[in-house]
Amino acid sequence: MDEQQNSVSRRTLLATGAVGGLLAPRNLLAAPEDIENVKQDVYRQLGIKPIINAAGTITTLGGSLMPPEVLAAWSAAATSFVNLPELQDRIGEQIAEMLGVEAALVTTGAAGGIVLGTAAALTYRDHGLVSRLPFPAQPRVEVIRQKSHHECYDNQVIACGARLVDVESRQDFEQAINERTAMMFAYNVHEGDSTIPQKEWVEAARKHSIPTLLDAAADTPPLDALSRYNQMGYDMVVFSGGKALRGPQDAGLLLGRKDLIAAAKLNAAPRCGNIGRGMKVSKEDMVAMWAAVRRYVNLDHAAEEQQWQQRIDVIVESVADLPSVTTRRVVPPIANHVPHLLIFWDESRLRIARSELKQKLAAGEPSIATARVHGTGDEGFLISVFMLEPGEDQVVGQRLRQILEQSDR
Repeated sequence: MDEQQNSVSRRTLLATGAVGGLLAPRNLLAAPEDIENVKQDVYRQLGIKPIINAAGTITTLGGSLMPPEVLAAWSAAATSFVNLPELQDRIGEQIAEMLGVEAALVTTGAAGGIVLGTAAALTYRDHGLVSRLPFPAQPRVEVIRQKSHHECYDNQVIACGARLVDVESRQDFEQAINERTAMMFAYNVHEGDSTIPQKEWVEAARKHSIPTLLDAAADTPPLDALSRYNQMGYDMVVFSGGKALRGPQDAGLLLGRKDLIAAAKLNAAPRCGNIGRGMKVSKEDMVAMWAAVRRYVNLDHAAEEQQWQQRIDVIVESVADLPSVTTRRVVPPIANHVPHLLIFWDESRLRIARSELKQKLAAGEPSIATARVHGTGDEGFLISVFMLEPGEDQVVGQRLRQILEQSDR
């Protein structure tokens, strides 16, 4: 092994804490420059270019980055064997207590939570049905949702053998209910498009004793969103663990009624003979989610908000004096409820289209990823500062200025 390889190996050992056969939290052993070098070395070896994330908590970019205390908890959990069902129970109890909900289960992302929530609704009255999922195509159990609530995650419900039934009015809903109705499903992000408001939706479910499942994957912040929808009356709510909570990207939360969460566990790993066996949550991910929730509950959210605004200030200042450029701050009403920056310009003066600016940012060095997120409209060019690391706001501002200046003709 040559000197460079030795150096990389040493840095890798320091960053992971794998010293003397023990795995300790890496932030206790590694200097910041060592960690940064390891990050660069890993992706360089794979031929992949690291990205500055000015897009937000996008799944295809890795969601979010785990903070030091979450990484430390993840690493510490990897040092011992443990009874996994016992850990699952204890983590769920503590997360539920921190959030003020009845029960909690760490899942494989919000999508995994939808599968387990649906499975719970189909089997909570008869646990003997757990081994029979997915149910056969005929006759199918049915899950009611509003016509405006269509997403690619519908497949997570269908995977259990359920058929989705669309309704547009309370009358449609009443007519759709039958002996096969097993659950009512909704996406919180589409509440603004609903013809049946949440309060009425939940009341109707309670009237007919139908379990409800709400997808609220990206709907933190604010902090109280983690308990609000259960308190509103939803029986189960799913959140992504790898977005604002900044836990592992492959983790999520299913929060709700004790009997339904208990049924969800029967449909989940490490138990066998169920639909969720393949959606295994490791001991490391469970502990990291516990640490992520604890961090989030105790976080100074006002200070974090101020930090986001300061990042926007830096970018605005970088482009403010360019010809025809204007900016506006926008906060999506539900999902991704954090400050974003919209940049506008006159394309007859700065001859560059939004799609071209996006491509130039992505193709540069370092690569800067941008995206449009739900609730920000379709005007202007959107910059998310949510996931920027310290100093990256300056890089984004400089690159924007450079590209827009070159387009001034």
